[in-house]
Amino acid sequence: MRKIPTNSAAKSVATSRKAELTLDLDGPHVTKSASSPNRLYQALCHAITGGIAKPGEPLPPQRALAKQTGFRRNAVTSAYERLIADGFAVATVGSGTFVAARIPARASDAGTTTIAVEPPQQGPLALGCTHIDARALQRFRAFAGRRMRAFGAEHLHYGDPRGSRELRAAIADHLLSARGLRCDPDQIMLTSGTQHALRIVLGAILKPGDHIWCEDPGYPAARRAIGHCGLRPVSVPVDASGMIVAKGRALAPTAGAAYVTPSHQFPLGVQMSMTRRLELLDWTRKANAFVIEDDYDSEFRYDGAPLLSLAGIDHLSRVIYMGTFAKTLFPGLRIGYCALPERLVGPVTSARAAFDRFPATLMEGAVADMLNSGAFAANLRKVRGIYREARDMLASTLSAVSDGRLSVPVPSQGLHLVARFDPATDPHVAAAAKAEAGVGGWLLAETYFRARPLPGFVLGFAGHPMPHLIASAERLAKSSLAALRTRRKAKGAPR
Repeated sequence: MRKIPTNSAAKSVATSRKAELTLDLDGPHVTKSASSPNRLYQALCHAITGGIAKPGEPLPPQRALAKQTGFRRNAVTSAYERLIADGFAVATVGSGTFVAARIPARASDAGTTTIAVEPPQQGPLALGCTHIDARALQRFRAFAGRRMRAFGAEHLHYGDPRGSRELRAAIADHLLSARGLRCDPDQIMLTSGTQHALRIVLGAILKPGDHIWCEDPGYPAARRAIGHCGLRPVSVPVDASGMIVAKGRALAPTAGAAYVTPSHQFPLGVQMSMTRRLELLDWTRKANAFVIEDDYDSEFRYDGAPLLSLAGIDHLSRVIYMGTFAKTLFPGLRIGYCALPERLVGPVTSARAAFDRFPATLMEGAVADMLNSGAFAANLRKVRGIYREARDMLASTLSAVSDGRLSVPVPSQGLHLVARFDPATDPHVAAAAKAEAGVGGWLLAETYFRARPLPGFVLGFAGHPMPHLIASAERLAKSSLAALRTRRKAKGAPR
């Protein structure tokens, strides 16, 4: 750290002055890429707020400070002018520049605060990673470029809170062909993703303190969003047929809504049976409630045709359908959507307008072009094959290397799988194995809220290079065996 002493040349009888003023021009308080006036200003502020230059003391004459710091005279003048403007110094004609008698409070006075923000997982086996085919990416770039070259007035003013009708119409066509859901483009609202859609919808249909059914185990991010809205989530158990509606009726018969992932339940991957679907819709009619259908990873079906969406069965009467392009294209788009019952279009649109006015417009046209041109469907066909291969490789590696101690059902849909230990296994085994392997993904126990958690892992297989996927699976399987051995020894050791 370079310390620069500066001697004061001004003479003052009224004020006792220091023989020198120490400035630190290289510390963390100085922005290295800043201009000379700004760097000098930051160093002077640091000296003043740090007590090196006391209130009422004179600052060095500009000529002397310029000579000793190596800065030009005009840089010193600019720094002093800014000190005076910000209240750190005062100038007296004929006497010079002095530290102000009262120094403004600065954020740095309280010390440096470290803000901990957990970054999203991107490592091996992490969820939420995707792949886009090179041809599809080339088409998207072309569409985006064409739209930018034809930049229109629609980007220069506030728009429809639901988003562009062009993209909403393309989504409506896609939902009819892919999910059997018939809806008018006016019933669709664009959002930045399903979490965003969830917050808007919940604010429109429920009030703080209302009950809402949530799957247990279920999607933690949705659960957090529900909690942030001031609602009271009711944990409803899930079995091989999906949410157990009878349990929901017993726990909270008058709940205002139910949040479900019926096509590919998160995390277990089961599909809600038709019997349960009809039972859930019957409850909504009797309770005057709504179902929020998060069609989680429904586009990635590997075996057979997907079940009709809940909203398709219900004809968008009491079901609110949510989807996103985060997985089918890429997360950086930040474009999702919801399809609304007619009676909710007005309230939800008003809530959206009050919440954040309207969605971003620049990429809407390019996404509409992807849907209308067939490039979107072509990309899905391509990446389905890639993901199917990754799924099979991950499942077989985990099962073989763990000597069958990990049960790995191969999911028929989605971008993740669940690897489970025997239910009687100590839950600490999974945590120890995952930490030792250094992989992404979740512990299965992290998705449970009230039900007894099963020991195991929730692992993503999409968007990871195959060699990394295999190596990560081998590490996790081996660390699982080691954790099981360690646990057996600990149990068998004398106390």
